[in-house]
Amino acid sequence: MNAHISFSKAAIVTALTISAITIASPAYSLDKVRFGTDWLAEADHGGFYQAVADGTYAKYGLDVEILQGGPGAQNRAFLLTGKLNFYLGTQQEQLVGIEQGIPLVDVAAFYQKNAQVILAHPNIGVETFEDLAKLKTIFMTQGGFGAYFEWMKGNFGGFRDEQYRPYNFSPAPFIADKNSAQQGLITAEPYEIKKQTGIEPKIFLLADSGYKPYATTITVQRSLIDGNPDLVQRFVDASIEGWYNYLYGDNAATNALIKATNPDMTDGQIEYAIDKMKQYGIVDSGDALDKGIGCLTAERYKWLADELVKVKLLNAETDYTKAFDARFSCKGVGLSLKQQ
Repeated sequence: MNAHISFSKAAIVTALTISAITIASPAYSLDKVRFGTDWLAEADHGGFYQAVADGTYAKYGLDVEILQGGPGAQNRAFLLTGKLNFYLGTQQEQLVGIEQGIPLVDVAAFYQKNAQVILAHPNIGVETFEDLAKLKTIFMTQGGFGAYFEWMKGNFGGFRDEQYRPYNFSPAPFIADKNSAQQGLITAEPYEIKKQTGIEPKIFLLADSGYKPYATTITVQRSLIDGNPDLVQRFVDASIEGWYNYLYGDNAATNALIKATNPDMTDGQIEYAIDKMKQYGIVDSGDALDKGIGCLTAERYKWLADELVKVKLLNAETDYTKAFDARFSCKGVGLSLKQQ
């Protein structure tokens, strides 16, 4: 979310933090794996940290080092240069990458619903997603303006470019302007706004309004799939189990690990994020309910490709099937853990 790039300080701190929390190693040798996330350690990555903290990766024969993302991190570039084995990406990023000839492939999708939301002030007459078009201002990143906002304009009347104002990851401009909306993630920005104002904003999840791309996808180089599909399968399966254990089991050690890796993270933020993930079915909904967390299907990639073509963000001749490999998910792995 490049030329030769040195590892960031944040990545090194993450690696040292995780290696300092040791899991009893089995007698056999573990396959060393490097996995880069898209942001600083948080509950949105909980299942992966869970699989480290509770030994699930080790059970699958993997010694996983998580390199957190964040400001200045270049984990997607590290994947492209072979410094990482796996990366936490997004479906749209992957489809656009295929059009650019980038040889990366999604093998699992842990967010069945993208966590992207538009937030509005309560009690101002904004009750439906369509009502957002009446507002004067929507604070968005440039990436959001060039992606989901194009979808909004193409599928709902009234949205217009003039509403765009840059979002600098501070809620202050939104809080000060009652005639505005703001982008965010359902697991983060609403919590911060409520903490500052005492009022939870109106939440409009784009996924529940028809914008359905996957997020939190596991992305690999095609060469790893071709050369070591067993490693890919074990990493996917262990990550799936990690997510079930994080959402439905004992996650105390994992949350301690997340906070040690990212000292700015708080118990309140983590608790809020987990609650919203469950309430809105971010991880465990749709195909995941009977095929398992992480399920990824060709139908969802075709849908997004068609939508991106419709709003001129993807060429119609782009072969969307090169963006994913559906062989590694949707096998029901971990479903029994939800019942324990």
